[in-house]
Amino acid sequence: MPDNAGSDLPRGFTSHHITVNGTDLHTVVGGAGEPVLLLHGWPQTWRAWRRLMRPLADQGYTVIVPDLRGTGHSAHADGGYSKDNQAEDMRQLLTALDVAGPPVRLVGHDIGGMVAFSFARLFPDQVRSLALIELAVPGFGLERAMDPAGGGSFHFGLFMTPEVPELLFEGSERAFFQWWFPRLSATPRVFTPEEIDAVTAAYRGRQALRAGFAHYRTLLEDGRTNRAWADAGGHLGMPLLAVGGEHNVGTRLADGLRPVAPHVRTAVIEGSGHFPPEERPQALLEELTEFLGEPHAAPFADAAP
Repeated sequence: MPDNAGSDLPRGFTSHHITVNGTDLHTVVGGAGEPVLLLHGWPQTWRAWRRLMRPLADQGYTVIVPDLRGTGHSAHADGGYSKDNQAEDMRQLLTALDVAGPPVRLVGHDIGGMVAFSFARLFPDQVRSLALIELAVPGFGLERAMDPAGGGSFHFGLFMTPEVPELLFEGSERAFFQWWFPRLSATPRVFTPEEIDAVTAAYRGRQALRAGFAHYRTLLEDGRTNRAWADAGGHLGMPLLAVGGEHNVGTRLADGLRPVAPHVRTAVIEGSGHFPPEERPQALLEELTEFLGEPHAAPFADAAP
């Protein structure tokens, strides 16, 4: 049944709670037509996509925008945060929404992109096209990005450590996010005080923080799983778009994916840092509109390993 997710719902969208794969997922749905599934990153929720949701629905899609397991209005599940298990969350969600028939157009940013990659790997016949935005995929570039000694970011190791980040950040959530978003974005003041308040509300308190960091605590396992699939001859056959911000990932995402997707297409969003859906929504919409609307004969017959 629909519920109230606040006044930020785009016109024509409704909010729902659906039990799938042993947990409760909050999902926002709107439009009519073939499905587009938008998966957010960390530390965000469905709200990250709100500037793109109505335009995509107006293009003739059913737009499905969940809060990932443990985040936003979804339940703070005790476990199940591997990206493969979250891909199963999404498979069951599409079935529960009765949109599992046509192959889905799948779009994922950051952690959501990791879930989208797992979905495409596990269920290639259910994916019409795959767009990944601003991430390094576990097993295909993330490990280098996680290594501060080699120029990678410090936060992966901190967030992966059991209990410690919850102890450090509880009570200081807003101060942390007020520092975090400007550090990774390239667009001054795009994250307003009101938006930082909304993110803080979604991650405030020990339980919410623990669930958020749980997405990081499976990353080594996620990488081993992806590499084992690739070593066994796995590859992605569906159309694939790798999107990077000019001032962050750039073309590195596409470069990392070429061993398993040599046909990958690259797009770089000028002027953007890590958050193209918020920093450059119109430029990202233009890239997605062209890519999602192409008459792909998907899924390719050889998409499965």
